[in-house]
Amino acid sequence: MSFNQSVIDEFRANQGKVGGYFEGSDLLLLTTTGAKSGAERTVPLGYVRHGDQLLVIGSNMGGPKHPDWYHNVLANPLVQVEVGTELYEAVAVPAEGERRDSLFEHVVSAEPGYGEYQENTTRILPVVVLEKNDPAPGEGPAEVRSLADKLVEVHVWLRGQLRHVTAEVDAYFASLPAHGGEGAPPAPGLGLQIRQHCLAFCQTLEIHHVGEDAHMFPAMEAANPHLKDVFARLRTEHVTVSRLQKELSGLLADIAGADPEQFRKELARMSQELNTHLDYEEEALLPLLSEIPFPPGPPAAA
Repeated sequence: MSFNQSVIDEFRANQGKVGGYFEGSDLLLLTTTGAKSGAERTVPLGYVRHGDQLLVIGSNMGGPKHPDWYHNVLANPLVQVEVGTELYEAVAVPAEGERRDSLFEHVVSAEPGYGEYQENTTRILPVVVLEKNDPAPGEGPAEVRSLADKLVEVHVWLRGQLRHVTAEVDAYFASLPAHGGEGAPPAPGLGLQIRQHCLAFCQTLEIHHVGEDAHMFPAMEAANPHLKDVFARLRTEHVTVSRLQKELSGLLADIAGADPEQFRKELARMSQELNTHLDYEEEALLPLLSEIPFPPGPPAAA
């Protein structure tokens, strides 16, 4: 058994507490999806609190290369976090520029060892913010009891990611005037923040739609043949949404050289189309899904 696996097993067996080298430390388990393998990987990491957020550092103990988990979150921002007995999903967002420096200063004030790791390497140690996937107050079901609740929960999360992207784009363009002219400081580093939220949105939406097309829609259509046109429209919209995902990614990749007004118009158009699809899907499917329990129970006895 590897050292990491022994720590993971002890963590889970003792409600997030471990002894030995990590005794008394703030420790979490981070589960990422492999950038190349696509397999889930769990690693124990120290963390530092910053308000309501948790920060993890790609220190690799001051080694010359970023740790594997950091490459994983760049490719797949959706992660699973275990702290104590709490388990939740989050979006991993590396900080950039002045924000990264400010957060790293906070980290070093809490855990000076990270400062020593930085002194031992020429690379800039990444500071990654684990943003919990909480809905806005009043959004989403209080408790997921049916497949309708689950659909709404997913849609609320998707809408939240779109809002994140829009807010970060606005912040980016609002700050540009202060960074123009000779000798001015560089433009704010929001590229990774925007990219991670966009990527999280697109990956989740793709998984959501693939599951619907392959499993949920065929079963529901067979039970409700009078809604054939509804499912045909939803499948057509999925193709349109897939195109919009690609357009959105391309748009955000070119933000540095974009015209702010035109960029915002395009982002608003895409967001409106995506939200219109989610609205129609809820209107069409929620009445059918409200009586289906989630998670599903065991099969009925013969």
